[in-house]
Amino acid sequence: MTENTQQQNPATTTELPTQYAPAEVEGKLYERWVERGYFEADAKSDKPPFTVVIPPPNVTGSLHLGHAFEHTLIDALTRRKRMQGYETLWQPGMDHAGIATQNVVERELGKEGKSRHDLGREAFVERVWQWKGESGGQISGQMRRLGDGVAWSRERFTMDEGLSQSVQTIFKKLYDDELIYRAERIINWCPRCLTAISDIEVEYQDDDGELVSMRYGDGDESIVVATTRAETMLGDTAVAVHPDDERYKHLIGRTIRLPLTNRSIPVVADTHVDPEFGTGAVKVTPAHDPNDFEIGRRHDLPAITMMDEHAVITVPGPFQGLDRLEARSAIVGALRAEGRIVAEKRPYAHSVGHCSRCKTTIEPRLSLQWWVKVGPLAKAAGDAVRDGRVTIHPQEMEKRYFDWVDNLHDWCISRQLWWGHRIPVWYGPNGEVVCVGPDDEVPTGEGWTQDSDVLDTWFSSGLWPFSTLGWPEQTDSLAKFYPNSVLVTGYDILFFWVARMMMFGLYAMDGTPPFHTIALHGMVRDQFGKKMSKSFGNAVNPLDWMDKYGSDALRFTLARGANPGVDVPIGEDWVQGSRNFANKIWNATRFALMNGATVEGELPPAEKLSPTDRWILSRLNATVAEVDALYDDYQFAKLSDALFHFAWDEVFDWYVELSKTTFMGGGEAAKVSGRVLGEVLDVTLRLLHPIVPFVTETLWTTLTGGESVVIAEWPTDSGFRDEAAEREIGTLQSVITEVRRFRAEQGLQPGQRVPARLSLGGSALAPHEAAIRQLLRLQPEGEGFAATATLPVSGVEVALDLSGTIDVEAERKRLAKDLAAAEKEKAQAVGKLGNEAFLAKAPEPVVAKIRGRLVKADEDIARIQVQLDRLPSA
Repeated sequence: MTENTQQQNPATTTELPTQYAPAEVEGKLYERWVERGYFEADAKSDKPPFTVVIPPPNVTGSLHLGHAFEHTLIDALTRRKRMQGYETLWQPGMDHAGIATQNVVERELGKEGKSRHDLGREAFVERVWQWKGESGGQISGQMRRLGDGVAWSRERFTMDEGLSQSVQTIFKKLYDDELIYRAERIINWCPRCLTAISDIEVEYQDDDGELVSMRYGDGDESIVVATTRAETMLGDTAVAVHPDDERYKHLIGRTIRLPLTNRSIPVVADTHVDPEFGTGAVKVTPAHDPNDFEIGRRHDLPAITMMDEHAVITVPGPFQGLDRLEARSAIVGALRAEGRIVAEKRPYAHSVGHCSRCKTTIEPRLSLQWWVKVGPLAKAAGDAVRDGRVTIHPQEMEKRYFDWVDNLHDWCISRQLWWGHRIPVWYGPNGEVVCVGPDDEVPTGEGWTQDSDVLDTWFSSGLWPFSTLGWPEQTDSLAKFYPNSVLVTGYDILFFWVARMMMFGLYAMDGTPPFHTIALHGMVRDQFGKKMSKSFGNAVNPLDWMDKYGSDALRFTLARGANPGVDVPIGEDWVQGSRNFANKIWNATRFALMNGATVEGELPPAEKLSPTDRWILSRLNATVAEVDALYDDYQFAKLSDALFHFAWDEVFDWYVELSKTTFMGGGEAAKVSGRVLGEVLDVTLRLLHPIVPFVTETLWTTLTGGESVVIAEWPTDSGFRDEAAEREIGTLQSVITEVRRFRAEQGLQPGQRVPARLSLGGSALAPHEAAIRQLLRLQPEGEGFAATATLPVSGVEVALDLSGTIDVEAERKRLAKDLAAAEKEKAQAVGKLGNEAFLAKAPEPVVAKIRGRLVKADEDIARIQVQLDRLPSA
């Protein structure tokens, strides 16, 4: 533990209302923190750095539970490191989100009856900037509601001038190193957004379609192929079979007639074909399928683009001008008329890619695009993890990472949009191609035009760990805060954002990776483990829960569910439970302050402390050590649980209760316990602060008079342990718990007083008799005391006189009835489990349920019998 070095005159409890009202304090506290600059980072500080970037949310977005979850974890890490004396930078900012933002503004224009083409490119981009200034970035205000301790003065946007310079710089560098090139390849194309989209922007779902088997060629020179996209046959340039497939060896190298066209296509042998799947033959459409494109390259096949960017058929003939879905139906009908449909299966559920923005079915399409040659970059990204420069947590996620980077295909970085970083390449009138860096002069003169495409959003966000620090300029911030200490992000973007940051960071920063640790978390789901979605009706606006229960309650619930790499279920009743925890902290601290809890003066030496005081200080230090170890292992759920049980169970339910008799007695012992209680609360509030910052700030400043817990010292383990005191109080807890259980079994009210004789003898519990009686509501034995029930517990004996508190005969009848019911339940279960005919026919879940009933019946019988044995004699 660390001594509080910011003590002033502690405030009194009159400053604490009787009830905690989060809405009345959270906003004011946060603005005070920001005004005082607690979250800012000084690049010239001598303190060791701790750097985390915020995964930049889309400027179009708003705070959802996934954001709240991730931000809670990052904020907890950075608040702790700040308290530990690190120069802490949590870098905020937003992503320009090219396709999403363009769609939003285009929809706004649509309401005016206009399109972007009506405005023209320059005016449209200006309109997007205008929208960004007026409507974008509402997430910043929501981050404040959550309590995010980010350095707001450093907030960046991926389209800022500085970040745009970073993008242009690295594009030029990659281009000059021949790691960027332009070529025709198969890409994911959205016919609605009219742009290529990245893999992460494609959402796959099972759609009901049709699987059509159709015959190409005639007689012995025919092959049956199957497809869910019959319209693409117009672009077929071959049929492929496996070279070892005996059924088709006579056809390899020959040509067969392609139906509905005037073309013949070759039969080629390719090992990519699985002879066991379907007919063992596949149609090859190189311009509209990635696998077919590779087959086409291997066999030098022509690639026929048979539909335009709107997914409309362009092949001359009866189907020209039809939408792809209209053409699909028409082509199947035409083939059926020719007798070439061998089989049809509908509905046929199969996985289909959709644009994540507009939900349109994507179309694989051959297109001239800009690409990053990822081979050497991906190898470097893999090597950085393999040689230990970067650690992935949890470690089992490493395999997924390697599976991705070791098999990465070249990356399509161009998008057919107007909003984004425009590709810095100019084309001359005589075929010249010039890539322009930020310090280069742009070609001028007649006939020079800039490439019309913009860069994939992931290109600029891949630079985030160093572009936000001023790169390519060698700034103080870059020197101080790069590389990042840890990246906290979801496993769902491990392959997309994380891999790109690794590739670009290692490339741009001379082999230095962008972060030391990648800490991966899971996805937030509803309380039943189902994905949250508006379409499922289970999506939650975190602001609603923060309004209702307070931000601390939401944060604590999220942190308590955060096991590394594992999805997090959450329900409203759990948030309500966390609200109750915040109230418990509040009420217990108020009680403590009213009873003399203080941080003034030195903590008394161990020899002047009671066993109860030594016990709680021993447990406090053990908790500090446990929490530190769990933080360093990113075990947020476990550390939250450890703090919950220490604060609620050990501090509030046991130490505070055990100390009540000491406080009532007054004198020196009360002063000592008041100082110990002040110490325990001081440290506990500091331990809790990174996860529940608002309630702890209010309570800690009231308790200590300190300026703010945000800048208080993080507790350290002093090494103090007292195993004897822990054993003694453990025994005391066992006695109290067992007698409480007995009282509850007898139907006694919690506040009902019962005469009792405590036979503590020479045990270590003798000094605790007053506390035992106080906590168990036990009166001293008076005249006429009759021990009607005796409980031997942990070496001591508690004799109770229940003659005036319960109707023994009525209680015996009630318990006898319960015992008979339990024995009947047992007999029925035993009978079924002993019936071989029943066991042979009954499903295993049914048998397991009956076994469970038998176990419970045995437990009930044993429990009721104990209660009967403990009842006083009639």
